[in-house]
Amino acid sequence: MRGRRDFDRTADKWSRSDWWGPVLDASDARALAHFYRDLLDWELVRESDNHCILHPRDGGVAHLAIQEAAGYERPTWPNEQGRQQMMSHLDFEVSDLPVAVEHALELGAQLADFQPQEDVRVLLDPDGHPFCLYLG
Repeated sequence: MRGRRDFDRTADKWSRSDWWGPVLDASDARALAHFYRDLLDWELVRESDNHCILHPRDGGVAHLAIQEAAGYERPTWPNEQGRQQMMSHLDFEVSDLPVAVEHALELGAQLADFQPQEDVRVLLDPDGHPFCLYLG
């Protein structure tokens, strides 16, 4: 990407400035960050009332950020005309789908009513963002 420096891919991740990742809006940034921290076993590296950042523990420069948004409206799944629509979703590959689904439910996710594929489970995080667990 123009405007970014190339970095030695073996360099310590904290010395790099080529981070990338999605940002989710939330009604409560801290609560949603804690959900994803516990779901993914990622490190919560920045936490405030309105902005949180999670990183994978195994390295890399990808992150998941969560920001509080005034007037946040839960998206619908599947999309419904005239209602807040899903703008994107997260996918997570798992090796044991029933175990992964059970864990997500224990943490506060909800199983979506509509399930379009047999080897994928669509769940809703506590703020209603759809995310998929799928067999690799």
